[in-house]
This record gives sequence, structure tokens and C-alpha cells, in this order.
Amino acid sequence: MEKGYVHVYTGNGKGKTTAAFGLAARALLSGKIVYVAQFVKDMKYNETKLEDHFSNITIRQYGRGCFINGEMPGEEDVLAARNGLDECRRILSEGQYDLVVLDEITIALSFKLLDVSDVLRALEGKSYGTEVVLTGRYAPKEIIDFADLVTDMTEVKHYYTQGVLSRDGIDH
Repeated sequence: MEKGYVHVYTGNGKGKTTAAFGLAARALLSGKIVYVAQFVKDMKYNETKLEDHFSNITIRQYGRGCFINGEMPGEEDVLAARNGLDECRRILSEGQYDLVVLDEITIALSFKLLDVSDVLRALEGKSYGTEVVLTGRYAPKEIIDFADLVTDMTEVKHYYTQGVLSRDGIDH
């Protein structure tokens, strides 16, 4: 069995979730089994439609979407994130998935929905062959230090500064 590594896609630039789902698509097409946990999100974006086309992917959302609406997180958000992490800890340790994506988990950390020590414990307990991707802005130093691969997406230029809104199939 090949060792699974821990990836982090962070930074203020666009493309963190997109990169993670690109890796997921590559894994799916090679016959691997994929689990995606979306923290803080509750809307079905286009990438979640992969479940309609592949039987070897599971996508779960552990959020209420309050961040998208500008609300501050509440106790329900904390509970949703913690329940999600508990489920992910079990999934990581069992080794039935080849790739596990923890989408926007660093946002959950930055809003104190989760504790970094709990996330690290989940990563430390992962099955040897499981590949893991963590996405989101503000990845804490402890997560970056733990990871095997870290990509910092840096925004250099973006068309939203010209008033272009999120476009279907491109930005979501």
C-alpha cells in the first residue's frame, strides 16, 4: 500500500476548492474512493453534482452557510462542525476512502468552530494509505507544519474587482 500524504491548499486567491475537486476527479477517474467533507458550506454547488455521476464519491456538508450571508457563527455552527470532524476522524482512521477532502476546514478553524489540536489528532489517526486535502484561507501554522504539501494560492488579479460576479460553471 502506498503512503497517503496530507495536502493543504490555502491563501487569499481563488482556486482552493477547485484544486481539491480537480484532485478528487482525478482520483475518481482512476477508480479511487473519495469522501468530501464541506465545512461551513450548506449550498449545493456545481462540484457537488459529482455524486450524480460517480458512485465512488460521497459528499457531506457540515455547515449552515452563515458565512456566505455575512452572519457570525453560532452554537449550531459549532455543533455542525464538531459533528463533521467526529465523522471525518472515524472515516480517516478506517481507511475505506483513498482520498478525503476537508473543504474549508481552515475557515472553521479561524472562526473557532473547531480546535486545531482536534484536527491534528484526526490527521494523526488517519489510515496509512489515505490521502487528505485540507482547504481554506488562514491555515494555521500547526496545520502547515504537519502537512506534506502546502500550496498558497495568492491572488494577483481577479475580475471581481471589475464587478464580475460569480459565474455558473466557472466560479461555482
